[in-house]
Amino acid sequence: MKKSILAVILLTFVKVTFAQYDPKALEILDAMSKKYKSIPAFEANISYTLTNETEKINEEFKGKITVKGDKYKLVLPEQEVINNGATLWTYLPEAKEVNIDNYDPNSDDLNPSKFYEIYKKGFKYLFLEEKTEGGVLCEVVDLVPEKKDAQYFKVRMNIAKKDKSIQSWTMFDKGGNKYKYSITKFTPSPSVSDGMFTFDPKKYPGVEVIDLR
Repeated sequence: MKKSILAVILLTFVKVTFAQYDPKALEILDAMSKKYKSIPAFEANISYTLTNETEKINEEFKGKITVKGDKYKLVLPEQEVINNGATLWTYLPEAKEVNIDNYDPNSDDLNPSKFYEIYKKGFKYLFLEEKTEGGVLCEVVDLVPEKKDAQYFKVRMNIAKKDKSIQSWTMFDKGGNKYKYSITKFTPSPSVSDGMFTFDPKKYPGVEVIDLR
């Protein structure tokens, strides 16, 4: 009896260990990544939800992201984040200020312009199940950071089984917060200029520029 219990424990341990780099999850993620890498630029309308059951938090916002290569512009109700691949601007309309910093790609695991590639470095991955979301059959994959001190302990991705497009992703932090981003509209290959990914203070009279570089 003791031997059979020990065997079950060992078998469970082996399954969990190898599931950390699940080949089925990798196949899904690679197909998803290939899809987005083939698109030179895209725009997406995003629904953003923050929930915390313990703190009774349930907030929802809508935003828009435009991506072109390594560049992106993320517009949310209370801020705009602009990145041209070298410089990062965070504009706060209510405060009438913009913070400028150098962009370090190595310190930004969750860069919104590279959300389809984050699994390739510093993450374990596991296929969970197939689940219908918004009428779309999705393959659910969990990404778990290899670093124990990472800001988020898990990222859950819902990827459409048919065309490998991302329907949503949810980030879980250690404080019990869940940040869910759902793509409500996707426009591939829009016409966007590089100037869109630079913040020009002259266009915002009265804005305070805080240069942190």
